[in-house]
Amino acid sequence: MAGYTAADVKRLREETDAPMMECKAALEEAGGDYERAKEILREKGKAAAGKKAGRATSAGVVAFATSPDGKTLAGAVVESETDFVSNNEEFVRMAQEVADYVLANGAPEGNPMDDPKFKELADNIIAKFRENVQITKAVLIKSDSPIVSYVHHNKTVGTAITSEGDNAGTEAVRKVAVHAAAFPPEVVSKDQLSQEKLESELELETKRAIEEGKDEKIARNIAQGRVNKEFVKKVVLLEQPFYIDPSKTVAQYLAEEAKGAKITGFVFLAVGQ
Repeated sequence: MAGYTAADVKRLREETDAPMMECKAALEEAGGDYERAKEILREKGKAAAGKKAGRATSAGVVAFATSPDGKTLAGAVVESETDFVSNNEEFVRMAQEVADYVLANGAPEGNPMDDPKFKELADNIIAKFRENVQITKAVLIKSDSPIVSYVHHNKTVGTAITSEGDNAGTEAVRKVAVHAAAFPPEVVSKDQLSQEKLESELELETKRAIEEGKDEKIARNIAQGRVNKEFVKKVVLLEQPFYIDPSKTVAQYLAEEAKGAKITGFVFLAVGQ
């Protein structure tokens, strides 16, 4: 093996995770130049990325990165084909690098994979794991108070909550982030629901009551009650029954445990969405 040793092959294998024979071939092509061999593997990995691009990604992780003062938060969803890959510590680390990049450089508009830099980040992960990888979400949020975040233990779901006032960004608010991961809302407060959305739900519930045999006028009243008791409590964060004590709403919990804290926004990230 002129120009390189078995130790070079082993080291290249460990650093790139490329198959042993590809490492040997790269070193041969590079004439024993170790750094050039790494570059060759990277180039071939990117070529392979194009071949894998059509494969479905149904596994992955959510990663967050936060500024030192806690007032800026970046989030990313990085998906892979299998959870065998997404559960790998190195995959998780590389997904974290994507979130770190968003924190330092901002989030792209639209699909991250349309941005050359994010495509490059994905291609680097593909080169290592030989599966299709997609960065499906990249977000950056800022707040005047510390932002709290939560990533579920399997790393497939994550939430971030912005808040203001006394007790903003406290542990009590973080528990609301935990809650939102389990019961993802659509809006923070009822006044954020559009009238069009409420009217649409009211019409659906009215038809449902009529189909159940109710008179049209009575059906309308039943529908209004169902919209308030079922729909609003499902999609409005502050109206949802709190996961620790469902006898209280999220708003009531905050009033008791984080008096003065007002939730101003949230981000929900999940693999597959």
